[in-house]
Amino acid sequence: DKPLFVRVSSTEWVEGGWTIDDTVELSKALLAAGVDLIDCSSAGNNAHQKIPLSPGYQVQFAERVKQDVPGMLSGAVGLISNASLASKVVEDGSADALFIGREFLRNPSFVLSTAHGLGINIKWNNQYERGRLKTKYSFV
Repeated sequence: DKPLFVRVSSTEWVEGGWTIDDTVELSKALLAAGVDLIDCSSAGNNAHQKIPLSPGYQVQFAERVKQDVPGMLSGAVGLISNASLASKVVEDGSADALFIGREFLRNPSFVLSTAHGLGINIKWNNQYERGRLKTKYSFV
């Protein structure tokens, strides 16, 4: 028994196109079919789209699915590129999970730098341990 995730384009960002209301209805049907989590992305499927890019701009879709579809977990994406935003989205309950893609392309050590930025002590993999900055959060 494994969790089933479905990624959707939550809106097309065009007049008369797919909207978050459509996504909510689809999410209800997917929950009934056994889907555990909706990964709420958007756009990329219409040449006329006008996307209002800003940090966390797609989090609103995960939050809406979570609020309007009881029992469905939601995942957020969309320019989540720093520790404070990532932490806020999860802590305030806007989403149950984060899916971070482009930031990992820019910064493969995103998890390590995010933990450091939040003051969280995590174990580094053995190959990287000697390169870790020694701070009050260090193991040694």
